[in-house]
Amino acid sequence: MSSRVPIAEELNDVDDAACPIELPGRGQAANQHPRPPAPPAWIVWTLRAAGIYNLLWGAAVVLFPSQPFAWLGMPPPNYPELWQCIGMVVGVYGVGYWIAASDPARHWPIVLVGWLGKVLGPIGFLNAALVGSLPWSFGLVNVTNDLVWWVPFTLILYYAWRTNSRPLETNTLSLVEALSTVRSEQGHTIGELSAGAGVLLVFIRHAGCTFCREALADLSTQRATIEGRGLRLAVVHMSGPQPGAALLARYDLADVDHFSDPECRLFRAFDLARGTAGQVLGPAIWWRGLWALLKHGVGKLEGDGFQLGGAFLVREGKIVAAQRLETSAERMELKRVASAGG
Repeated sequence: MSSRVPIAEELNDVDDAACPIELPGRGQAANQHPRPPAPPAWIVWTLRAAGIYNLLWGAAVVLFPSQPFAWLGMPPPNYPELWQCIGMVVGVYGVGYWIAASDPARHWPIVLVGWLGKVLGPIGFLNAALVGSLPWSFGLVNVTNDLVWWVPFTLILYYAWRTNSRPLETNTLSLVEALSTVRSEQGHTIGELSAGAGVLLVFIRHAGCTFCREALADLSTQRATIEGRGLRLAVVHMSGPQPGAALLARYDLADVDHFSDPECRLFRAFDLARGTAGQVLGPAIWWRGLWALLKHGVGKLEGDGFQLGGAFLVREGKIVAAQRLETSAERMELKRVASAGG
């Protein structure tokens, strides 16, 4: 179920000059980049634990190259120097994991390289065991070196992807500022567009999203009915002004007011959430996405792929109805939102 509870947020009588947006370079904090949120503690400790483990395992192999083979009942290697070299490489990975723990979102390539090694290592062992080059007992090395790290390393990479795809939260807008100060590419504020019967404000995720293209196709198809109620139309997107205009023109919406919002300031002002992996890429999303893809196609990602969209009926500076999507595949009920205000 999406959020369709009618709400009201009143726009105070504030003009542009009385309620300016704080721009970069103004104010004491203008020159300071916002610090990203601290990573979850489990990620930091997982990477530190991986670093310590790799350093200890690598040192043990370098100092005692024959001991692991003795424990597994195998003959010692003919060239222990090669085995010691592997131990040295593993130990160096430990240094990398410890560094990555300081900022996992920034140092995700280190984690990715480690993840690849932990996936490819067991594959190489499986091949060697099947042809008889290594005994199956040697697989115990893969359990502690590789397999136990699969899930946490995968989750750390997901965290980095989600964190790095988030727009910088600069110049955060209140709802009042969003309604009264931000202007469309045609020069109108949402508050101005909401005068009279009101405006149906549609937030799409990104230009490449097949569901967003579907929403624009629906808007184009239902345009006559919605405008027949006296409503104006407006679209908020994360593309640049020119790509956004081209996208709307493709659906015969070239004359519709649109707002370029790559930093998602309007999305946040209207309380539209960022989804989880399940909400934007879950199995149900792919199934419905297949049918939407066949009809509407797909393009490159422009903006935050985790951002969810929605539709709002704004009248005289008040949000009188809202549909906040809870998954990327949820279809906007544009007529329902447009008629919710009576």
